[in-house]
Amino acid sequence: MLKAFPNYSVISNAIQLFFATVGRKNNFSLRLELSIFKLVPPTLSKIGLLFFLCFLFFFLPSQAQDSGKHPKVGLVLTGGGAKGFAHIGVLKTLEREGVKIDYIGGTSMGAVVGGLYAIGYNATQIDSIFSTTNFDELLQDFIPRNSKSFYEKRNDELYAVALPFTNFSLGVPIALSKGMYNYNMLAKLTHKVRHIRDFNLFPIPFVCVATDIETGQQVVLKNGYLPQALLASSAFPTLFSPVEIDGKILVDGGVINNYPIEEVKKMGADIIIGVDVQDGLKDRNSLKEATKILLQISNLQMVEGMKEKIKETDVYIKPDISDYSVISFNQRDEITQKGEEATAEVIDKIRQLALKNPNHDIQHLNVKQDSIHITRLSINDVDDYTRAYIIGKLGFKQGMKVSYNDLKKGINTLNATGNFSSISYQLNELENGDEFDLHVKESKNKTFLKFGLHYDGLYKSAALLNITQKKSLFKNDVLSIDFGLGDNFRYNLDYYVDNGFYFSFGFKSRFNQFNRNVSTDFSNGKFFTQYGINSINVDFSDFTNQAYLQTIFAQKFLIGAGLELKHLKIKSKTLENNNPIFENSDYASAFGYLKYDSFDNKYFPKKGWFIDGDIQTYLYSSNFTNQFNRFSIMKGEFGFTRTFYKFINLKFQSEAGFAFGANSVHFLDFVLGGYGYNTINNFKHFYGYDFISIAADSFIKSLGTIDIEFYKKNHVNFSMNAANAEDKLFRSGNWLATPRYTGYALGYGLETILGPIEVKYSWAPELPKGYFWVNLGFWF
Repeated sequence: MLKAFPNYSVISNAIQLFFATVGRKNNFSLRLELSIFKLVPPTLSKIGLLFFLCFLFFFLPSQAQDSGKHPKVGLVLTGGGAKGFAHIGVLKTLEREGVKIDYIGGTSMGAVVGGLYAIGYNATQIDSIFSTTNFDELLQDFIPRNSKSFYEKRNDELYAVALPFTNFSLGVPIALSKGMYNYNMLAKLTHKVRHIRDFNLFPIPFVCVATDIETGQQVVLKNGYLPQALLASSAFPTLFSPVEIDGKILVDGGVINNYPIEEVKKMGADIIIGVDVQDGLKDRNSLKEATKILLQISNLQMVEGMKEKIKETDVYIKPDISDYSVISFNQRDEITQKGEEATAEVIDKIRQLALKNPNHDIQHLNVKQDSIHITRLSINDVDDYTRAYIIGKLGFKQGMKVSYNDLKKGINTLNATGNFSSISYQLNELENGDEFDLHVKESKNKTFLKFGLHYDGLYKSAALLNITQKKSLFKNDVLSIDFGLGDNFRYNLDYYVDNGFYFSFGFKSRFNQFNRNVSTDFSNGKFFTQYGINSINVDFSDFTNQAYLQTIFAQKFLIGAGLELKHLKIKSKTLENNNPIFENSDYASAFGYLKYDSFDNKYFPKKGWFIDGDIQTYLYSSNFTNQFNRFSIMKGEFGFTRTFYKFINLKFQSEAGFAFGANSVHFLDFVLGGYGYNTINNFKHFYGYDFISIAADSFIKSLGTIDIEFYKKNHVNFSMNAANAEDKLFRSGNWLATPRYTGYALGYGLETILGPIEVKYSWAPELPKGYFWVNLGFWF
């Protein structure tokens, strides 16, 4: 019937041409063309038909022009921990195919990847960022050792377990990590957009979601400080502490909405690409790890809701990553490849989207090492710590220009105190710089119980019990008492008031004792000569009390001075009839010291320097032996370590000491020998010789160690030390002579949460036999 119309073929061709042109831009179907023909009345005149065609060519094209803009593509990225690396593979494929992303929404790991992409990083750059991220350190909220004070270094290298203690009951930490490692990293990565508070103003508008832990409601984050939003969206419960934003306590968005498709559609997306790295529900045989159980709980609500969300997704990408877990961070390359493979399965749909967005270039964020000029430093009010204390820990002040590494170190130092349950900051725009706006929340836990275990050949086995009380008398103070319970009772009390940049002060008290067969008599050999023996069993006890002042010099060196009162008792039961007491005197002295320690690990350092020097003048003694005269002791130690090929470490140490002044008692001489015990007074480790074997008032010693970490936290090492030790060594010039004492050690070490486990065999060419030493746990 249509063919009965005059010039039908001409009209038909014209209409087909029109719809072929308009339809490509507007997703019209050719069926629409045919339906219009059906609407043409059979009695339509030539003039009416001509009018109808004019309507098509003049009115509809104007509509087509209005709606002919490129369809907006929204990208939805789910959370999934390490499985989120698959997002990078998807992004790489989308970039290769020329697909332009107009909006991004994400949750948890999807929020982190999506947020970085939204501010201008491309997929390759994001892949590079994660390739250099230490996820072990991220999960543990790792604080570098050089960011800790000397007190905090000792604290972290002494106890295996620390638990809050309130109302005579033990508690547990709110989470494994505060997330500060992640926060500092994100702050540096988002430097270019640090002043933007509306996420719609990013190169690609962005949104992420978190969960209000108090109400169980979804919180949509599309404004604010981006690092804080990303941290909140990825704060997996029990792993990372909740994040407070606008008075709401937020955790991982995956708890309530791991696939925020609705939020991306509300932004204006016409087409949705969804990347799903969530786990499905697992059976009982697969739920044998804590992380898997927690993930199953968070997935319970998600699985049912995903069925409808998948239907609303135009391009659904589901990488096959069932063989990986949320903590498979060491399999990044494999998971990323899975993302590329999954995208290849829907490549036809992807290429259709690319045709709708021609001439799209891959973005690239220009990254450089930026610094921040802190024009204003704002700190919220706190009750128990002063502003000077907080600024002293940060290490920078108002008006300074700091790098992100300086900023990270300052936050780490503040975090290392353990005095704050949460730490957050924002960089706000000012006319001539940045405002560093710091918000800290004081920890309500003021009392802690800490525990440790140790065994060595000198003090033997011991269990360590510690009680730590913070804010007991003054602001910024801490009281710590250690009790070593075992073969030889010991205790250590330390009260310290930390005033940051200003002088800090403290009081220490300790008691040490041991019983041991030794090769020195602490009397310059007189007792050995008198009785014709070469070893003796001694009971040694030392009770020392110190009051001191100290401060930080040049933000690196610890300098201090103080007064000491010591009681020293040395006796023996070797000759029961005589039962001699070598020493039973009180000593009063003044001392000063300078310390610097940037070793990254006390026991197996890979980088850093160590300097320790002090001088002590003994002014008074109760003089049990009637041989005391005033004298002084000066000593110093220097060491450094370097790593080659990532697993071979070379460590070198050198130390020396000497006594000067009038001839006096020898009970405080330098004593060399043994390894693995906590040294006091002037005791020094020395490979090849048994504990407490070499004694003199002057010595010089060097030590070199090659340590190979052949497997993660497993070490084999070889050491060589050499020394000269004799009275008045530096006056005689013999300190430059061929070493009189040498020793070697071959050992194995394992790093554990209880401290190092070490086994060493040592020998000396001058001696007929060698020694096996076993050391378990942190030294105390």
